[in-house]
Amino acid sequence: MKKLRSDIERYYGMRGHHGPVSTAALVLACFNPRMAPVTLLRLAGFCYERRWGLFAKFFSMLNVLVFGIEVSPQVQIGGGLFLPHTVGTVLGAERIGDNCTIMQGVTLGTSEPDMGFTVALRPAIGNNVLIGAGAKVIGRVVVGEHAKIGANAVVLRDVPAFALAVGVPATIVPLKGPDSSEETP
Repeated sequence: MKKLRSDIERYYGMRGHHGPVSTAALVLACFNPRMAPVTLLRLAGFCYERRWGLFAKFFSMLNVLVFGIEVSPQVQIGGGLFLPHTVGTVLGAERIGDNCTIMQGVTLGTSEPDMGFTVALRPAIGNNVLIGAGAKVIGRVVVGEHAKIGANAVVLRDVPAFALAVGVPATIVPLKGPDSSEETP
């Protein structure tokens, strides 16, 4: 539940709140439409880690039915996850790092049918990554730290840290390092 607290604190931080978040605010955030799907995926992951498969599947299916997001409980997701909109989103990655923002309609998955959740076929997303609406990251792709994936991009190869992937298929545009968020010409 430490990751859920991190998710909610990031959400409040994005809204301009600074400092610790009260327990009441944490509980209320779980019912917010932006945080309820994250709460359900954390519950599914919690149950999966304890080998409570039926409960993990229940929370995953509830997320699909209510919020339109499919997330396998097997995905390793770091703290600070933000999903501003969830409809049409499929998160079938090996892992998603800390403080990632994933917009609606994103697909993270394999390039071929995989009913057994084979890690070697799935994308790995680094920390502090932003994935734009409708983007697709397909196959064994590694997205580096602080990378950005543009809206509707189709990413089929690795994206280095501090880079922008745009287009179909995606091309890589380097960004300046951690001291600047400006793009290079």
